[in-house]
Amino acid sequence: MVLETRSPAKHNQMRGRLIQHPKSTNFDGDKLEQRPLKRLKKTEDEDELLGRLAFDTEVLPSSPNITARNVLNSDAESDNDDLQPTTERQTDLEFALPPVKSDREAIEEYEAFRAAEEVVDGGIVGRLGQRRWIKGKSSIYVDAFNLALETVLGEEGHLFDEAEMTLFGCWRALSYEAQYLYVRLFLRKTSAWHRINRLGYHGDIADLETAITDLQESRLLPESTAEQQDNPGELAPPEGPTLGSSFTFADRSEEHITTLEEASSLLLLDELKGLAKEAKVTGKNKTELLKALRRASGKQTGLGWASLKRSDTADTTASTGSIMEDESRDSSPHRENRDAHFVRKIMSDTTGSCIRLSVAPLKLFERVHLVFYRSTEWTEKSLTTIILARISRRNFPEYVVSRSADIFSSRSSLLEFEAAVRTQYRIDTILEFNGNPNRDGLQQVLDIFEEVQPRWRVLLREEQRKEDSIYEIGEGAYLRRLSPAWVYTRIMHKGAYVLGKLRHHAEEHAILTELLQQRLFHASRRGSWYQRKALLEEHYKATLEPKEGRSDEAQKKHWKCIALRTCESGLQDQEVHLIYHYDLQKRILKLEKQLKVPKRLQHDFSHVKLAKPVERVVYGTQVVRGPDTPDNGRRSSSAQGRRNSSPHPLRGRSTKTIWLDPASSPPNQECSVEAMCLSYYRALGYKGFHAEGGILRTLFAYLFYDVLFAYLPNVFQTPYQTCPLDLHTDAFYPSRLSEINTRCAEIANGEAGAIVRRVWEEQAERRTCVVGLDWAFDVEDLLEIVQAWEGEALATVCKVLAQEYGQRGGGVPDLFLWRPPSTTALPVFPATTPATLDTGSTGIPAATDPAGAQLPGNAPKAEVPTPSESRQRSEARVLFAEVKSENDRLSDTQRLWLSVLGGAGIAVELCRAEASEVVVR
Repeated sequence: MVLETRSPAKHNQMRGRLIQHPKSTNFDGDKLEQRPLKRLKKTEDEDELLGRLAFDTEVLPSSPNITARNVLNSDAESDNDDLQPTTERQTDLEFALPPVKSDREAIEEYEAFRAAEEVVDGGIVGRLGQRRWIKGKSSIYVDAFNLALETVLGEEGHLFDEAEMTLFGCWRALSYEAQYLYVRLFLRKTSAWHRINRLGYHGDIADLETAITDLQESRLLPESTAEQQDNPGELAPPEGPTLGSSFTFADRSEEHITTLEEASSLLLLDELKGLAKEAKVTGKNKTELLKALRRASGKQTGLGWASLKRSDTADTTASTGSIMEDESRDSSPHRENRDAHFVRKIMSDTTGSCIRLSVAPLKLFERVHLVFYRSTEWTEKSLTTIILARISRRNFPEYVVSRSADIFSSRSSLLEFEAAVRTQYRIDTILEFNGNPNRDGLQQVLDIFEEVQPRWRVLLREEQRKEDSIYEIGEGAYLRRLSPAWVYTRIMHKGAYVLGKLRHHAEEHAILTELLQQRLFHASRRGSWYQRKALLEEHYKATLEPKEGRSDEAQKKHWKCIALRTCESGLQDQEVHLIYHYDLQKRILKLEKQLKVPKRLQHDFSHVKLAKPVERVVYGTQVVRGPDTPDNGRRSSSAQGRRNSSPHPLRGRSTKTIWLDPASSPPNQECSVEAMCLSYYRALGYKGFHAEGGILRTLFAYLFYDVLFAYLPNVFQTPYQTCPLDLHTDAFYPSRLSEINTRCAEIANGEAGAIVRRVWEEQAERRTCVVGLDWAFDVEDLLEIVQAWEGEALATVCKVLAQEYGQRGGGVPDLFLWRPPSTTALPVFPATTPATLDTGSTGIPAATDPAGAQLPGNAPKAEVPTPSESRQRSEARVLFAEVKSENDRLSDTQRLWLSVLGGAGIAVELCRAEASEVVVR
């Protein structure tokens, strides 16, 4: 049967994210600090523009937790209305585990259920293995935290020195309630001060004061024997993480909050308004009020002097001043006295005592989680998902679990990896997070690049030696992602970009050559490196290198020949992704024409030439809401023609249009624009559904099931994974290159149907959890699809997914359509203008072809294609259609998928929906 319309796939990570308005709109006033990138000059060489885009359009990772958790001092529950919501990130482990219900209600229900069971005296591992907890004595948070700690210490304890092991011993000696409070704060804004009177947790902690006292107690540590190491690219070792002779798990606010800057950030909005009113300052929001309060402290010389004590004189005050715009103009003792007055008032009258996790133990536990999760990012969900996956009643694929104990060969390697991540974040801050960098910023990046480069070359030689003599085939692929050399390679990539910006093209070409000579790191960037290297050889190298007796024309021709060979090498490189092939092919054709290569010796890429998608206009009946009609989350008719004024359009009114579906039961039910267009295609004899990338991921899971779960060291860390940990990374494809190419050859030879049938027979009864596989798809429909789909085209799409599974989750055309083999060819319409629409008494346009025949199902009418387009469509047995309503545009990811599908010889249409009639309801 034909599958029903489905909602957009959850793998599209852009859905639901909040995107700020550009600064040019001035929507957010002066709150947006990031400047828009400058426009490139129109006179710039087109090839250089393409070369720059090859460096600029990569997906940047968010700043890792390892560097971003030591800057905030605001209360975790602050209601600052200026804060932008953070984008939720997932670790590789979360991607690999099945989707589980992990909200507060699910965890409370689970722990309440376990509280009724008998206590099993088996330690953490025993409770986890036998699935037994007891309320008030154990918690899913504490057990998950301790599971990570004990796993790391049991297998990789050599990464920690004597002082750190002593700290872990002190952790084990803490009471359950103190551990519970620490873990819950660890999962919040761990660098922030938290008000004790607002912490809560009274249902889990009977004696909160005792738990806080335990965490704030000072404990002695032995002297560490580990040597202090210097890491390339770091300005200085980070402050705070180093353990001293003593430590506390948490800090006291009375001992650490001494400045107005720290104290004022603890205020909630209502409290800040009250204090601002007393100080006679104003502001539109919390940020402006804080600035005004600090400015008033520096300018109003008589403010608060009546309540100052003798202890607040310049000789005894503990305040060191606050970070203010006009601090340089007022650093006198009077300023310190005024700050002390506000600090004392805030702490005594407003906030009360606060607690904050100490930096050194915090960073140490973060290092433990880095080793356990093999990731620099984790969340509350990361901590609990592995346990929730254990108790979920699901069937998982059979594979060999292999957790390597030597990902970090030594403590120094782990510390260098952490330092490399911090250095990478500094570079990203300069190049990506603060608008267009100036020359000083570029020079800073270049200085870091030059300092890191010698160490990068040393690590490259070490990793190549391991690959040649130590690692088994494919074993080192995932391990290398946690090597300092992996991060340094990305820094080299960024350094090459900066060299290009500064017009140091000779040095840039040398670095690109080195990057291409190594095949261990960042294989997904090889295509962009080939592109940029060929551009430099074509346009710049002729004037930078010695001529060696050649004339100017001969020198240019010489380097153009080298550029041609570079492009050919890029096309022959199996690790270069398909998305780069088109640009390399285009440059080859251009160079061969310039070099006057004989026609018989030129390359012919006509079989993979990309064509723009055919556009089809479908007319239907659109529904708009009247001004007095509740819109149920949709836009009213009065809002149809104006710009959405909300800075977060996904949170309020939806921009989705409403249409009538003439093929629904009963007829003319309201539907989305995709469902309306789907009815039109079904009336033409196609079967299909609206699932975006769901069908591609399902077919990929079927066709590559045994490739996904083939043994490879280190990528299966738990028995509860739905995919290997490296699937969403660029390490997946090169480490399984032979298996993937073999499977693609089998698919191209027409064996896809047999593979789908075999996997379904083996796994359908168990409903095995496999990434991307939706068992709701009828297997007969899937067999029809792979039978209708040309083998080579299907293999090409599968190869794109294998190369960049994580990046290609979004942008797949909305509708997937296929014509069963028994269906007759579509009629070839002559090139005439669309027939006049007859709305009749129902208000639904009657769709007719130019010959006057009524299309089945009273489907919406489409604009008539040209004869050549009609002939192409009549031969298409598989069709992708991207649906766009009026004023809707294609995104970059959608354009990429349309190009990939078109280049593979698959029929693609851009279906534009236009309203022939508008009904107000």
